[in-house]
Formats: sequence, C-alpha cells, structure tokens
Amino acid sequence: MTIGGSIALIIIGAILAYAVNYDISGIDIRLVGVILMIGGLIGLVIGIVRIMSARRAVTRRPPPAAVREEYYEDDYEARRRY
Repeated sequence: MTIGGSIALIIIGAILAYAVNYDISGIDIRLVGVILMIGGLIGLVIGIVRIMSARRAVTRRPPPAAVREEYYEDDYEARRRY
C-alpha cells in the first residue's frame, strides 16, 4: 500500500465515521469508518518506515579504477603497400 492509498483510506474512513448519518441494518457505518482510518494509519506508518529504511541502505561505491590508455601510431603507408 502506498502512502497515497493510506491517506485515501484515512479520508474515506473519516467521512464515513463523522459525516455520514445513514443507517444500514447489520452494518455500523461509524465502525467501518474507524476501521478504515486505523488501516490507513497502519499503512501510512509501514510506508514511511519502508522509505526510511530504503534511504538508509544506500552503499557508497568505490571510485572507478584509473583507466590506462595506450595509443599506437598508425603506419598508413605500410598498410597501403599490401
């Protein structure tokens, strides 16, 4: 679950818990809203922990080894004879 999805669950849960005044037999809308908010908070905490642990695990690479360049003179006249 991403951080955006967690925030969406928190918002939907808050709307259901505090703004909806509708009764459905067998379902408590306020309880469903609270459950969604708790699930969103748990997902948000897990997402933040994952981001923090991923940033901490960065390893430094050693500098690249020196490159040895060799140049050879091209004897164009000698190749042209053959």
